[in-house]
Amino acid sequence: MPEDTADPPSRGPIDTEILDRIATHLARSDRFDAIQTRPEYAPNAVVADYDLGYFPGGVTRAYLRIRWFETDDFSIHYSEQYQTGNEWECRWDCHPNDHNTREHFHPPPNASTLGEDADYSDDWRNVLTTVLTDLDDRISAFWNE
Repeated sequence: MPEDTADPPSRGPIDTEILDRIATHLARSDRFDAIQTRPEYAPNAVVADYDLGYFPGGVTRAYLRIRWFETDDFSIHYSEQYQTGNEWECRWDCHPNDHNTREHFHPPPNASTLGEDADYSDDWRNVLTTVLTDLDDRISAFWNE
């Protein structure tokens, strides 16, 4: 079968070493209740569930799903799920695509495509710091309303 040239280029294999480092880094934070490295339902990711004590009562789950590739492409997806069945989501991405520049952000509340073009550091630690700072601001806003 011929390759579909409309598909974006492959992101390459998952960088398991970086995912392990990310999981270790997140495990040091009080923000998270549970960190899973490559769980069965997401074998290409680290999934970090937030401690729900940081959120008002209507939030039933908040988590990060982080995928990092040997090409240094990545996808960091954040989701809040509510008792109402609604969700609030956003995503920081770095990968070849046909909708934005390689580095882009899919804004809340539904992480829609088209995203917003962005610039990210080449170092995973700096990317993670940016994401966690943005999410800390989001969580603080719950309590400042």
